Amino acid sequence: MSAGQAAREAAGAGAPSALPRVLSALFYGTCSFLIVLVNKALLSAYSFPSPMFLGIGQMAATILILYVSKLNKIVHFPDFDKSIPVKLFPLPLIYVGNHISGLSSTSKLRSDLSFNLEGYTVVLLNDLFTAANGVYTKQKIDPKELGKYGVLFYNACFMVVPTVIISFSTGDFHQATHFQHWTNVLFVFQFLLSCLLGFLLMYSTVLCSHYNSALTTTVVGAIKNISIAYIGMLIGGDYIFSVLNFIGLNICMAGGLRYSFLTLRGNSKPTQPGDEENALPETKS
Repeated sequence: MSAGQAAREAAGAGAPSALPRVLSALFYGTCSFLIVLVNKALLSAYSFPSPMFLGIGQMAATILILYVSKLNKIVHFPDFDKSIPVKLFPLPLIYVGNHISGLSSTSKLRSDLSFNLEGYTVVLLNDLFTAANGVYTKQKIDPKELGKYGVLFYNACFMVVPTVIISFSTGDFHQATHFQHWTNVLFVFQFLLSCLLGFLLMYSTVLCSHYNSALTTTVVGAIKNISIAYIGMLIGGDYIFSVLNFIGLNICMAGGLRYSFLTLRGNSKPTQPGDEENALPETKS
């Protein structure tokens, strides 16, 4: 066997198959889709005034679930030491920025995407944080270091306290604790569901980044956003039809689906015999 063939076989053995890549992307897309629907109900239908408090609930749920799982030996990640903040930085800052901007954008934008300077600014920030989060997550989830569970746990641990302090100082926490619907069982159920989905979204993001490229994770998120807009056309009552708007949504959806199809098709394409023959001269001295 030539050196070129051996290198290609080693690369093929290290690359994940198509099934984990597809399933992880679908898992991420589904979690992202569901949490937007639940958060939209909380922040718009119930007019919950505190996206930051909701983010704190999602971080707390992540910490609790992973800590209990570690105690019961369901998952494994390293105990805390002084090197962990250095290994993670700047991911916690990007993570909390992505978290809060995502929740804020859900409450700011209408389904018809009519222009709103504040809403569009928050969405642009969320896009930047999402892209950066995917890139740095891909770098930080090395199993020999923190692993995916360690990244999730310590990300939430490092940022929940600063977020609580900001929430207190801005009056966000006071608004949340004095919200009138805490006695509403359906509201409380949806709040707790959002906290659970927040953990699942973070876990699915790590999985999708592990099995796919950071760009693929970002594109899947974009497809989800367009899907939400399509649903908003049928339910919610805040979509105002516009020809340019409708054409733009369809172009975005078609581009995202085309990219996903080509990515999965290209990565799952087997090596052709001709490729091996063309590579043989490169191995000769």
